[in-house]
Amino acid sequence: MNMSKIRPADTGRTFRVVGLPGDGIGPEVYQSACRVLGVMEQLYGLTVELDEQLIGGAAVDAAGAPLPAETIEACKNADAALLGAVGGPKWDGNPAEMRPELGLLKIRAEFNLFCNLRPIVTHPALHSFSPLRPDRLENVDLMIVRELTGGSYFGKKWRDHDQAEDVCRYTREEVERVTRSAGRIAQQRDGRITLVDKANVLETSRLWRSVVGQVIAEEFPDVALENMYVDAAAMHLLTRPADFDVMLTENLFGDILSDEASMLCGSLGLLPSASLNENRFGLYEPVHGSAPDIAGQGKANPYAMLLSVAMMLRYSLDCADEAAALEKCIHACWNEGILTRDLRVDGCSTSEVTDAVCGQLAALSP
Repeated sequence: MNMSKIRPADTGRTFRVVGLPGDGIGPEVYQSACRVLGVMEQLYGLTVELDEQLIGGAAVDAAGAPLPAETIEACKNADAALLGAVGGPKWDGNPAEMRPELGLLKIRAEFNLFCNLRPIVTHPALHSFSPLRPDRLENVDLMIVRELTGGSYFGKKWRDHDQAEDVCRYTREEVERVTRSAGRIAQQRDGRITLVDKANVLETSRLWRSVVGQVIAEEFPDVALENMYVDAAAMHLLTRPADFDVMLTENLFGDILSDEASMLCGSLGLLPSASLNENRFGLYEPVHGSAPDIAGQGKANPYAMLLSVAMMLRYSLDCADEAAALEKCIHACWNEGILTRDLRVDGCSTSEVTDAVCGQLAALSP
């Protein structure tokens, strides 16, 4: 997958995007994304055709499945999908095949969304909201590249009264393709990859270390490769985060480390993500989850969703300039202290933040 050559939509400046509001605060941050995309359509000559579909708990309630066939079919005809969030305590007692989270796992598997990107970039206006000292937050700009369709999340599972098992399995092909993605990203950045594994204990990690080393040496000789155990990576991510460039890892480790890394930025509500396949189709979503305790109260932080929109513009819609403009407007809002209540007790509402970003876009219009 070549990160520098993004597949353009078949219809030029008209794009097809499946909207997946989902559960909890998902519909609220999704509506913020719709509003911002509407402004960008007017200002930049884009046409984003949003096809709203069901996923997660909302899909279980309305269609009897966490990922209905209609949603899958809609995604097959789209350039990208934009997801709010899935899950909540309402469905905790459901059997495994009716859990909302299964919808997310299934869409990843259905569209082979093997490459998960989570950028971690600190901003001076937000340093005071991180539990880390400000001096440790200077110049933090790293990309976590997480393999997303293998490992223990997708392996054989079983449980009885006394035992349980989750099988972690990886193939050479799975490791090679995500390594190539990480290599191409590293070539566009500082040219450094840190492979995070547990090769002193796990056979899957030993496979990763062998395959990644071979791919980087043969195909990316200009990229420097460092190996690091996951426990050490968890420590160094908080003590010297600015030293990392691209962090490459398997599914479970990536899930944990990317949430830990959110504390560098100050809140989970600020972190976007992209899950991509080899054909440039991507699922874009904030990493914060459904937060059902604040759903419907106007407290949800929409910044992670809006930054996910920027990633969608850049990686799947071939609109890098528009993505940069949106990110610039978001950063301008941070400089002005326009933040939600997860960061400030007297913070703005979801709609007020959205208004501010739209206003910045209008002021920046070409």
